[in-house]
Amino acid sequence: MITKVSKQAVKYVVLFFTIVVIMLYVPALLSFWFSPNDFFLMGFLTLAFPYTTTILFLLCIFWFVAKPKVGFIVLLVLVFGFKNYKAIFAFNDEKEFVVEKPKNSLRIATWNIQSFNGLSKNKEAKKNIKTEIQNSILKYQPDIVCLQEFNTSNLNESTNNIALFNKNYPYYFFSEDYQRKKNQYKSGCIIFSTLPIIKTGKIKYPIAESLIYADVLKDKDTIRVYTTHLQSFKFNKEDYDEIENVSQTKELSSVASKNILKKMRMAFKYRAAQAKIVKSEINKCLLPSIICGDFNDVPASNTYFTIKENRQDAFLKTQLGIGRTFNSLAPTLRIDYILPDKHFSIKQFDMIDENLSDHFMLITDLIISNH
Repeated sequence: MITKVSKQAVKYVVLFFTIVVIMLYVPALLSFWFSPNDFFLMGFLTLAFPYTTTILFLLCIFWFVAKPKVGFIVLLVLVFGFKNYKAIFAFNDEKEFVVEKPKNSLRIATWNIQSFNGLSKNKEAKKNIKTEIQNSILKYQPDIVCLQEFNTSNLNESTNNIALFNKNYPYYFFSEDYQRKKNQYKSGCIIFSTLPIIKTGKIKYPIAESLIYADVLKDKDTIRVYTTHLQSFKFNKEDYDEIENVSQTKELSSVASKNILKKMRMAFKYRAAQAKIVKSEINKCLLPSIICGDFNDVPASNTYFTIKENRQDAFLKTQLGIGRTFNSLAPTLRIDYILPDKHFSIKQFDMIDENLSDHFMLITDLIISNH
């Protein structure tokens, strides 16, 4: 009798837990319809989506064993997430990236280089960061390089970071979003190109930074390349330390938790507004185009769905698994993207961790088609 009551109690507890997980899972399925501006919790739920999906899948297995009728209901809920799974999971035969470029291809690299700060705390190692980043990019010989969190200064030769690439990439366009020291120091996004740039543009966001583009001439085709850096959470060292404490099952202080949640909520709100601007601008373009950069949001997010729409995702077309482009906080943070439109076929793609930034470098080879 006791055993039967205990089993029944376990089922009720698991049923309650299942309902809670479904309540966290289902709203995230609607991220392509609802902006965090309308429902701010949406941002948090999409970040957690890979985990709620995994938990729900395990619960589904449990219920098929314990009570198949409930298992079918949970399975039906899981099936509704098909569109979200397609944005997160890639199912391809993963192939090694070939450094030699395919004939007639356009090779694009994008990388948030973390202001050339590097990951090492060693002062001597930091001195070599610029050269190492330069060499990491040049060894792949991309035709176009898009860098986020790029900075330069005209104070002296050693601080002129444009000169690191200008010899190999004579054409460039720099957003210059932030300027200090009487405009001697500038930072933002930059597009370098070996191909002639015939037109450039900059669309400012309401709060900081911008979307920039360069129209490059490849043979007889004019191709527009966009890059951007969307609003980050702007976590500082103390915030990361607090989050690390939580991962080690230590307590998060109420002040720290409020501060972190506030930063996240504002970032979700700003990114939603920025994504709408990006969508509006890229939809005006009549040229074959690619948008790449650091979106600071995951594939299940409103940001991703708003910008991607009918574009291709180079990762989804060529890779296997969930992917990761940011090396802190969680192993499921694919927040950097290369999204060509349907004018291109994607020959290969890779995410390269050079251990020189908190982001990975993304690189792809594209061939313009006759779509």
